[in-house]
Amino acid sequence: MQPLKMFAALIFTTGTAMAETINFDNDKAGTVPAGWSAGVTGRGTPRWAVEADASAPSRLNVLKQSGSGTFPYCVRKDSAVTDGFVEVKFKSLSGREDQAGGVVWRFKDGDNYYVARANALENNVSLYYTENGNRKTLKYVNAPVPRDVWHTLRVDFTGRKINVALNGKTYIEFDDAHITGAGAVGVWTKADSVTAFDDFSFGTK
Repeated sequence: MQPLKMFAALIFTTGTAMAETINFDNDKAGTVPAGWSAGVTGRGTPRWAVEADASAPSRLNVLKQSGSGTFPYCVRKDSAVTDGFVEVKFKSLSGREDQAGGVVWRFKDGDNYYVARANALENNVSLYYTENGNRKTLKYVNAPVPRDVWHTLRVDFTGRKINVALNGKTYIEFDDAHITGAGAVGVWTKADSVTAFDDFSFGTK
């Protein structure tokens, strides 16, 4: 095993700041990653599992959603971030109804959280909040999101300020205060999206 593959997470601190990167390479194939919790907002039968993927940005494994549901999610259970960032590399593989890859933050439970997503079927980036199980749109912006290509989606959030970037370009800058305080972070899809995720990062500010 290569030395870098010995670490499923890389953690560093600077003062009170913290950041962690998870590449799923030490997780067992066919299972939800250790320390993560999978579910769905609404109804459905999502299937979150670690799989080998030769195209993964950090080989060998990815986290893949291959089932379906209203809004499937998979969150890091021990995370609690109020102000910080969340970032992931994702690749949209298929989906007739949707081809989405997203991140969630300030996740209180399966019915209350923020989500930003990029959509390969619609070629856009969008920002939402979910409250009492109802998803509310804050902003849509057109953006190129080709399918079967790895992209990097990142959200920086401090207080009311939310910035959403795709592949290093900021597409959304928005102020909102519907979801406050600390919450978990994780990844998200929609409907029948089959999506792979790798190199999940989050941190505090």
